[in-house]
Amino acid sequence: MISVAVVTGGGHGIGRALCRRLARDGAKVVVADIEADAAAKVATEIGGVARQLDVSDESALNLLVEEVESTIGPIEMFISNAGVGFGDGRSGAVSAEGGMHAIDDRWSACWNVNVMAQVYAARAVIPRMLQRGGGYIINTASAAGLLSQIGDAAYSATKHASVGFTESLAINYGDDGIKVSVVCPQAVATRMIGMEDDSNATEGGFGGNEVDGILQADVVADIIVDQALEGRFMILTHPQVATYIQRKTGDYDRWIAGMRKFRRSLAK
Repeated sequence: MISVAVVTGGGHGIGRALCRRLARDGAKVVVADIEADAAAKVATEIGGVARQLDVSDESALNLLVEEVESTIGPIEMFISNAGVGFGDGRSGAVSAEGGMHAIDDRWSACWNVNVMAQVYAARAVIPRMLQRGGGYIINTASAAGLLSQIGDAAYSATKHASVGFTESLAINYGDDGIKVSVVCPQAVATRMIGMEDDSNATEGGFGGNEVDGILQADVVADIIVDQALEGRFMILTHPQVATYIQRKTGDYDRWIAGMRKFRRSLAK
């Protein structure tokens, strides 16, 4: 059983569902989110601890880890779940406008939250886990990190980077007792695809575009925790993604052509 876990982006969506699942399993869960009210609401519900956190701030993340380790206990599982996506702007894949704030380049925002936040978390917790002889690192990427998200180049590129970074962690620290997992979900009923918290819908999202198999966040959380505890590296919450990967690697040109066709259908 996990005694202490930290979940970033824990105020909503997959992160919230992960907090709930870990709490049911008996863990003391630190709910970290940039939205303090959302973190507090989840922590109150599960008997956890809420912390406001901007994951792109390495100093703040270091302070959180130090506080948790000194006041709650050794962090056995750290889930870097926070992520952002904004969509391409008017100039398509090279678009800069938009982001967390109007003045921010969407590429910088995606890079800082989707990639560097996971690097910062690993830097903070892995030395401690090495001293203790083990732990769990779980990084949430996306099926877009294995395939691609049409209409969001920055999201796709940074999720690919997340997968690559997590592979490096698994290769470097797997022999030291640290279990590393990367999560690559497809569509989940969360705000990321335009669906509200606690929505029971399994259709819609992405402005009404066709979505292949939307799952509820609690279902996804159960898959993630179960497979991470089994020591699985690649966690595909949507089994069909494995088939798509095989098609992509089997004939890259054909896959690109198919994605172009799919993009044209979305534009109609």
